[in-house]
Amino acid sequence: MKTKTHKKDKVDIITLGCSKNRVDSEVLLTQLQANEINASHEDYKGNIVVINTCGFIDKAKAESIETILEYADKKQRGKIDKLYVTGCLSERYKQNLEEEIPEVDAFFGTMELIPLLEKLGANYKHELIGERTLTTPSHYAYMKISEGCNRTCSFCAIPLMRGKHVSVPIEQLVTMAKNMVKNGVKEIMLIAQELTYYGLDIYKKRSLDELLRKLSDLEGLDWIRLHYAYPSNFPLEILDVIQERSNICNYLDMPLQHAADNVLKHMHRQITQQDMRVLIDKIRTKIPEIAIRTTMLVGYPNETEKDFEHLCDFVEEQRFDRLGVFTYSHEEDTGAFDVNDGVDEDIKQERAAQLMEIQQGISYTLNQKKIGTTCKVLIDRKENETWIGRTEHDSPEVDNEVMLDATQQYVRIGDFVNVIITDATEFDLTGSIK
Repeated sequence: MKTKTHKKDKVDIITLGCSKNRVDSEVLLTQLQANEINASHEDYKGNIVVINTCGFIDKAKAESIETILEYADKKQRGKIDKLYVTGCLSERYKQNLEEEIPEVDAFFGTMELIPLLEKLGANYKHELIGERTLTTPSHYAYMKISEGCNRTCSFCAIPLMRGKHVSVPIEQLVTMAKNMVKNGVKEIMLIAQELTYYGLDIYKKRSLDELLRKLSDLEGLDWIRLHYAYPSNFPLEILDVIQERSNICNYLDMPLQHAADNVLKHMHRQITQQDMRVLIDKIRTKIPEIAIRTTMLVGYPNETEKDFEHLCDFVEEQRFDRLGVFTYSHEEDTGAFDVNDGVDEDIKQERAAQLMEIQQGISYTLNQKKIGTTCKVLIDRKENETWIGRTEHDSPEVDNEVMLDATQQYVRIGDFVNVIITDATEFDLTGSIK
């Protein structure tokens, strides 16, 4: 006679959205594993699923809802036993989601890690501060230096989902970085909703430069990369640190969002096109080798053709190394919500495509100039017969990649190699090891 066996629970964490969400998932994973709970990240084999959602713009919200519905259906069909939802979408629309998707066992906001752990049968372990189970390749990691945002950009709902700006103390971040390096991390990407505001709340002054120096002193940390720097009141002192420290990448991710003054004013960006032009010139004069990545928003309410022309002219003039574009979506309770969304969706998409076409031409020209040069490349992965890596001017998943023929050259994932660039397209480089 067969006896019935009970399969041990396994938790699978699904992460949607930005790298900041990834860090939150890694913290959750670390806590669960420390409680001796079988947990993993996106191996799609768990009978208990936690979905960490994004709620930034319409496209991200749609992806989050589709994913929740997919797993709600799996639960109804008996493919999984429990379904929990956390993150930004859950923070903002918890009541609506509870009513619309009752198959979900519980919804949790962005600051409800402890209740989520309790629901999963785990206790929050304070001694794990500074420890994290990485879901990235072992040689690079994201590190969130603050939470929330004090800015009042009229198109952005992040402060509604993440709250006010709260900096993580320098000592705690240095401890985190030491642990990462000890475990093989060679590159750390500093992330925040607003990087340049760091320290104002706890040190009463902008302290990103001090943090950078402390992190740069860590032996074995080869690359430090800066993401999401706000242009208004930009702390120019960080340029001195980037210039003097060889392990801080000549790279800056600085979302500008637009270039027409009336749009910038309505967005509450606290900066003008001329201010941005002066700032970019200062950055490039101080660090000529720097790569600047930015993001632009098109289709903001009542953005005119003239406004869009100003934006295109600005992009052509500034020749950013990297540029991303997203279209405006109407977000409840934001400053622009009560303004009529006067730009048709088709026009938004056309403008986004036109702006990206301009950037493709710029990227192609800039990349062609790299042919014949030698770059230091960090190898991220192998796909079929190709090694794929990045230079210091490129962040994972969003920027250029460098391709090496794996049938002719041998490297290891996580290695740094010197590469001669032999060919280039708009977004990729091809080379051979020097």
